[in-house]
Amino acid sequence: MKLICPLCQAPLNTTANGLACPANHSFDRARQGYFNLLPVQHKKSRDPGDNATMVEARRRFLDGGHYRPLAARLARLAADRDPARWLDIGCGEGYYTGQLAEALPEADGYALDISREAVKRACRRAPHLNWLVASMARVPLEDGSCDLLASVFSPLDWQEALRLLAPGGGLLRMGPTRSHLLELREKLYDEVRDYDDEKHLAQVPVGMHLAHSETLEYRLQLDAAEARADLLAMTPHGWRANAERRAAVIAAPFEVTVSIRYDWIEKL
Repeated sequence: MKLICPLCQAPLNTTANGLACPANHSFDRARQGYFNLLPVQHKKSRDPGDNATMVEARRRFLDGGHYRPLAARLARLAADRDPARWLDIGCGEGYYTGQLAEALPEADGYALDISREAVKRACRRAPHLNWLVASMARVPLEDGSCDLLASVFSPLDWQEALRLLAPGGGLLRMGPTRSHLLELREKLYDEVRDYDDEKHLAQVPVGMHLAHSETLEYRLQLDAAEARADLLAMTPHGWRANAERRAAVIAAPFEVTVSIRYDWIEKL
């Protein structure tokens, strides 16, 4: 895959310190190993994306193995597609990216997130991948350069996905169903909002179609207070619910439903 300049879309070439395009836009390689391809004029805040506290909470929770079956299934579905080139778009702190890298050892792998704090930590999981701080709405890769896009609990720019995919390639989307963490939501809110598991399919652009869908569901016992606190911190519920409800969730063990939908959406 070929990286392109986020400012002028010209090809980026390797230099002694990082990357540069023919127009002399240059981007240094961070000591952790990633490239920051998010120019200041493309930022909506000084330090966009998840902060260090949220990233660390997610790292602890995921490394605790609570979502290991989800990552294993994602990796298996990706391996079944056998892509030569793949991108994890919205990789966070890299837990799922690392699983993808293990399942696709011969493929050319890239991962990006808008959060610098997340990518700094993600680099450690698979140093051989190409790690980027970049916008999901302006991915610095050439048109048609990806055989597989992975989107895990992440917002998505569908037109950008269509641009990035090669013909016959596809988007492997992983997202919650209406049952996901239902017991947690019932503890936090007086009224739990229902939503349509297939709502996202209405956004699939012309030129792509749903080729496969499946759901993985299991019960998860949360015995450790740290795990309950981390789960709160890594979801929007950590700041939406009031402090009293959050404290009650952390105070006592409970069981939640984990329910995730996987969609393979192909480019025609």
